Amino acid sequence: MILGHRGAVSATPRPARNTEKHKLSVATGLAGLSLDAMASVSYGPEAIVLVLALAGGAGIGFTLPVTIAIAVLLAVLVASYRQVIAAFPQGGGAYAVAKKHLSPRASLAAAASLIVDYTLNVAVSIAAGVAALTSAFPALLPYTVWIALAILGGITALNLRGIAESARVFMLPTAIFVVSIFTVIIAGLFRDQPAAVATPFLADNAHSIGILLLLKAFSSGCAALTGVEAIANAVPSFKTPRVRNAQRAEVVLGILLGTMLIGLAVLIEKFSLTPVHGTTVLSQLTSASLGNGVGYYVVQFSTVILLALAANTSYGGLPNLMRLLAEDNVLPHRFSRKSRREVFTYGVLSLGGVAALLLLASGGHMNTLVPLFAIGVFIGFTLAQFGMVRHWLAERTPGWKWRLALNGFGALLTAVAAVVTTAMKFTEGAWLIALALPALILGMERIRGAYTHIGTRLTTVDGVEFSRGVRVKPAVLVPVAELTALSVRAMAAATAMSSELIAIHVCMGEESTADFTHRWETRYPDSHLIVIEDTENSVGLSLARYIRTHFPHQETFAVVATIDPATRWHKFLPSQRTDEIAGVLRKHTEAVVCQIPVRIDPADRYRPLHA
Repeated sequence: MILGHRGAVSATPRPARNTEKHKLSVATGLAGLSLDAMASVSYGPEAIVLVLALAGGAGIGFTLPVTIAIAVLLAVLVASYRQVIAAFPQGGGAYAVAKKHLSPRASLAAAASLIVDYTLNVAVSIAAGVAALTSAFPALLPYTVWIALAILGGITALNLRGIAESARVFMLPTAIFVVSIFTVIIAGLFRDQPAAVATPFLADNAHSIGILLLLKAFSSGCAALTGVEAIANAVPSFKTPRVRNAQRAEVVLGILLGTMLIGLAVLIEKFSLTPVHGTTVLSQLTSASLGNGVGYYVVQFSTVILLALAANTSYGGLPNLMRLLAEDNVLPHRFSRKSRREVFTYGVLSLGGVAALLLLASGGHMNTLVPLFAIGVFIGFTLAQFGMVRHWLAERTPGWKWRLALNGFGALLTAVAAVVTTAMKFTEGAWLIALALPALILGMERIRGAYTHIGTRLTTVDGVEFSRGVRVKPAVLVPVAELTALSVRAMAAATAMSSELIAIHVCMGEESTADFTHRWETRYPDSHLIVIEDTENSVGLSLARYIRTHFPHQETFAVVATIDPATRWHKFLPSQRTDEIAGVLRKHTEAVVCQIPVRIDPADRYRPLHA
């Protein structure tokens, strides 16, 4: 205790606010950050089967080898991302690695791939969830698109309201889903014959089994690897020791995902499952292992719920990524603004809008969207690994050689996978991603250039001086069309700015100039009124030409009054001419345009607007 003349004051420091309890453990990290990776087992194996089924029953026999190849790639990715976590404990993933060790354009490529990945994750997860639902209830199949849009609308609305997700809440549905999948695998391994069999569909003109078919199946199945990088993006969210916990979560994710993929592939070959219209492969496996009883519906509903939650993770990830990009001046700054509910509204709405377009364009069909999924993911993987190669070459810390070899091998594999996936899926929609990624990069570069130009103009002070002496007074202009409350408000505002103002009236067509001048001078006998002819067939352009001609080197203010309607639907009633005039003056002159809203009280909404 410290004794003073005001009494005893404790010298014990106030305990620091405990923020660790809000951080993620290994278990909660898996639930909060790996839902899209976990959920990919519902559509990854199906993507493989759809391709191999083109070769008939013999093609299905290659499901396990293709899945093992994907599992090997998964293991390399997990090992590589453990290095990313250790080297970048501040998080950021591929974007942070590329930004530091590659180039600005490479970082934008990583950002663009993440944007595409997050957006497709929403569309694919919802489509896969609806597919699981319609598999259990075939009567809902004709309403696939509407159900998908309803789910998307609900998720978007919830995120706009600022509902904060807790990883602890996600743990239960994640655990139920994982247990359900392992139950299906274990039960299926102990069955000699499937408990239920769906009517298969095999191609009439079966393809031969060749390297191209296997590569196409591999590229399709790589959609199951989405979400592997999510943990590396959010290392600061983990409890201390953050790096170790994040690395453990990454390893556990790899083990669970790889085991589930291989287990389901074994069952696909064991039961010789093939595509069935209106029924997912996971639904068939569940029926074959557990029958069509309660267990079947538990698996289907847990799949639907997990896929909805997986879609929801993008709403937490993409708006935050867009905030970072906006702060780096490569997206409009409005994406960095939060609403009163602490929500990045523009990011949420953009994600929901683009996902809705994807669902509409694909008809809500999961297998139409899956081919688009893996391309952006592998571009991000490749950039992260190449960036880590540069990292180890620069750092040369103990053990850097084998770490460099690991990341280099990972970069090679993911680059090959990206090329193969793009080539194999190009005609199935991959061309859209091949166009979207460069367009996003170009757009972000243009935005950065615009912000650089604006920043240069705002920070340049050479030649800009503030003089306390005599200087030319600014010209204050008031465009007026009629003698109404609008012109009265505009004149009042302009008078507050300067005692020497100029009212300008543009004479249109057969309008009587003398009549308007008489009425104006009666109302404002001491004002300076100028009447000009409409030489440009546009009020705004005529005003702009007059300002450029008569005030070329003088600071000019234009005061324009606009109607602020009483109700929302009344906003569609005004002609918007004043907004057009203001826009033209801003575009074609250096004048400072001041728009004065004239608010109309709801009680007076039907009262005439007189001067």
